[in-house]
Amino acid sequence: MGNTPYPQTDRDLIRRIERSPNHRAGYKQLVRELGLGGGRERRLLLEQLGRITLRGDLVKIDAEMWSLPAAAPEKTARPSRAVEPKLPEEHRATRDRLLTGRLDLHRDGFGFVRPEGMANRDEDLFIPPHEINGAMQGDLVLVDEAPRGRDGRRSGRIARVLTRRNPTVVGIFHYARTRRRSTWENAPMINGNYVTPLDERMGQPILIPDGLELPATQTTEVAHRVLGEEALAAAFDWKDPELREPLEGLAVDVEITDFPLPGRPAKGRVIEVLGRPDDFGVDVEIVIRKHHIPHVFPANVLAEATASAEQTVDTLAEEDLKWREDFRHLSIVTIDGETARDFDDAVHVTPHPDGTWELQVHIADVSHYVRPGTDLDLEARLRGTSVYFPDRAVPMLPPQLSSGMCSLRPDEDRLVLSCIMQVDARGEISSYRVAEGIIRSARRMTYTQVQAILDHETVEDKTIRDQFLDLGDTFEKMYALALLLNAKRKRRGSIDFDLPEPVIRFDPQGNMESIVRSERGWSHRLIEEFMLSANECVAHWLEAQAPSIYRIHEMPDPKRIVEFEETAGTFGYSLGIATLPVKKVQMKSDRRDARGSGKQARTHEVTTDEIPVTPQMYQRLTAKIAGTAEERILAFLMLRSLKQARYSEQNVGHFALASPSYTHFTSPIRRYPDLIVHRLLRALLQGGAEAEGGAIRSDDPQPWAAKAAAAAGGKRKFVARPQYDAEPIPVEELAAIAGESSQSERRADDAERELMEWKKMRFMQDRVGEDFSAIILSCTKYGFFVELDELFIEGLVPIASLGALDGARGRRTEEDRYVFRDTDRQIVGTRSGRVFKMGQRVRVLLDRIDQQQRRLQFALIGVDGQQPAAESKPSPNRSGKPRKSKTKERTKDRKNKGKRKKK
Repeated sequence: MGNTPYPQTDRDLIRRIERSPNHRAGYKQLVRELGLGGGRERRLLLEQLGRITLRGDLVKIDAEMWSLPAAAPEKTARPSRAVEPKLPEEHRATRDRLLTGRLDLHRDGFGFVRPEGMANRDEDLFIPPHEINGAMQGDLVLVDEAPRGRDGRRSGRIARVLTRRNPTVVGIFHYARTRRRSTWENAPMINGNYVTPLDERMGQPILIPDGLELPATQTTEVAHRVLGEEALAAAFDWKDPELREPLEGLAVDVEITDFPLPGRPAKGRVIEVLGRPDDFGVDVEIVIRKHHIPHVFPANVLAEATASAEQTVDTLAEEDLKWREDFRHLSIVTIDGETARDFDDAVHVTPHPDGTWELQVHIADVSHYVRPGTDLDLEARLRGTSVYFPDRAVPMLPPQLSSGMCSLRPDEDRLVLSCIMQVDARGEISSYRVAEGIIRSARRMTYTQVQAILDHETVEDKTIRDQFLDLGDTFEKMYALALLLNAKRKRRGSIDFDLPEPVIRFDPQGNMESIVRSERGWSHRLIEEFMLSANECVAHWLEAQAPSIYRIHEMPDPKRIVEFEETAGTFGYSLGIATLPVKKVQMKSDRRDARGSGKQARTHEVTTDEIPVTPQMYQRLTAKIAGTAEERILAFLMLRSLKQARYSEQNVGHFALASPSYTHFTSPIRRYPDLIVHRLLRALLQGGAEAEGGAIRSDDPQPWAAKAAAAAGGKRKFVARPQYDAEPIPVEELAAIAGESSQSERRADDAERELMEWKKMRFMQDRVGEDFSAIILSCTKYGFFVELDELFIEGLVPIASLGALDGARGRRTEEDRYVFRDTDRQIVGTRSGRVFKMGQRVRVLLDRIDQQQRRLQFALIGVDGQQPAAESKPSPNRSGKPRKSKTKERTKDRKNKGKRKKK
């Protein structure tokens, strides 16, 4: 029964309630009478009760009690027209209680709305399933907020959908099954074809009316689609009359024609057939459409890009040439990945006899080709960023520009915007200037080639080095300067976690060969150091000239810092924060765990305003844990304690880089904010702004240092915002661009992360039943997450599966039960005393693959360095205190059984 849909029809359920005493029935009563098993069947029951209630055939009279309308007249009676009903003050809908926000649904039907302008997750409003009111995932909604509960949690109901964010939905197509039992027997979906969305947060299927299941036109030979040979070989004519059900089980893209209403599913039509979900290349197409990433360039945009790409250096007017500095006599090189096609940055390093250096960073001048307000510019702003997948990319600009005229190809003249920096012997920037220029790249280098030249250890490295003898010791000079710049950043307090990223390797046939950790050598890092320096210089220059757009990274949230300190303390580490005036606060997770238990929610002590944390604290802890067994865990937790970087028109500094002023200047081909920075820079230079900039020292004042001093009792200096004479782009437009670009970046990150999980699932499909060495990354009340040692892959070991082991003996037992102890975030066996904690090494077996949640599920088969469980020592309880042993009491009771008690 647990593997089949909930079998009761609406009519059967209503009749069962009608036969109950007083025509009423509770949730637990129905679960017991119907013999329901796991969470899926119980969730289906609640959904069915909610749907019948919305239709008016049942009335909800209590939190878990339903009744027939006739049996609850007080709930259904209509007030007299002559008398206006008076609601309690707290239940009246007022303008003050209405707010807007984005809906984030859960696969179980409920959702959360974060009010616009709020960054704190604790301010989210909980929306029950019966108050969703037909809204879909990601919609901008108007919420009527309810009074806060006793636990302080905010909740409400969706009053209206303001903006639909899902014009299309990607899912799996299914033909109608007239004999299939379903909870949708009173809905039209049972009588037609439907699509099951691949986004699990959209719990309801989409009805496809007859005649709308086949797209009007369909072809696999489209320029914007990249399919593997497997998918192309499987392509066929969807209108073939000999095929009975050609679309069954295929991934399709559906346009929503009628959005859902309470009790009625959404309707749509198929606009594109993508193919079988497991075919090579189809997974990328699915992810692109699921996240609504613009991937087709309109014809007018392509035509505009083609015309713009015809503007070469030779065709430049004299008026444009006079603004540009000629760098074509220098041996400037580009350094990128082996598969890169867009080369937007080039570098040149010159050492001076006095120990100082000149660093030149030249960036493709995309602003010359993409003019404001054009169709090409609007498309670039809509996309916001290029999206990179393991086997393809979705560019921000058409290929005529991204890999053509704007790409700094070797031996071709290109327009650039340049930042020329003077660096002293300690790596400090003593001065800089910005300029419009022309370069001719001398060589297109790859990271692998440069790393081989720097290493020159093997015969292969020496062979590669001999190929570039004409460049002399260019890369040794770059390496030496990069070391100085890196040392300067460390003095300033910049944080460098150096966390590896997964890289998928493919065989010649396009099949996944392995998933490995990315290698980050000095060939990568020297380019990073050069780009960071250029971004800082341009940010300081723009901040002194006009309103601009910045890349900001705000100080960590106090609650996140407290959580990290508590976890790091279990390993014996700390950020070194001193004792401060505090107040008591409660975490959302603590309130949720205490709800219904009768216990007081756990409280934390935090500062009354901000914790005076600085990047130097994170940097010192990073250095302290380097090379230790817990480095991977604590670095991961430190990263989670920090906020996400974003774009803003207001400069508040970049916390992780310990930089008072930072922007993105070096990637205009793939990031729209960089293009805006280029436009500002060119407009100011052509308007007569001074191109020179002053020194940028590592000991310059930092905004978080001032906050830390103020929190420690000092006075915070008031810094007035600069007043600008020039304003090439209005501040309001900069703010809108910053918000849009930040959202586009999050969208791209989510898509790339989801596809990587999809690839991991496919890679591990043939390895079910194999065992692996792993490390525990985190513990939750559901179980603990592990990361495999030899593969960059994570998965869950459910807490319910841990009872299969008993101590070091490996005996199966049904008695031991494991619980999550939130005081130290460990999982503890209530009888055996076994403890699972972060950083612990374990041996796991791949048990199953949850395709719906994109999650690998493992089973524990051993623990490294395992200690025998002490049977005589009682395990601690959830609060961490020793549990009182009942062994002696039970033995004494057995001895005294049947004896007469002495008086």
